Amino acid sequence: MTTGEPWTGDDREHNDQCHARWHGSLNRSTAQPDYPDEWYDAQCGGCRFWIALSGQLGQDYGVCTHPVSPFDGRVRFEHDGCQCFAVREGSFG
Repeated sequence: MTTGEPWTGDDREHNDQCHARWHGSLNRSTAQPDYPDEWYDAQCGGCRFWIALSGQLGQDYGVCTHPVSPFDGRVRFEHDGCQCFAVREGSFG
C-alpha cells in the first residue's frame, strides 16, 4: 500500500489471501465428520479470551489471549476452538 493513507485492513484481495493462509491452521474444523456436538458451543468467538481483529478480518478472526492456551497470542478463526475455552458473558460484538 503506497497511498500514504493509514492502513484500514479493508482490502478484499489481501483479506481473502489471509483467510486462505490462516484457515489452514485450524485446530478444529466443523467439516470434520467426527466433530463433537459440544464443540459448537465452545468456539473461539464465544471465548472470553478471544479479541476480534478490527476491519473486515475482524468479522471472522481474532486473537487468543488465554495465558494457558497453546494459541495464546495467535490469530484464530472464530469457529475454531481448543481445550482451554472459557465462556464469554454477553456478546463480543
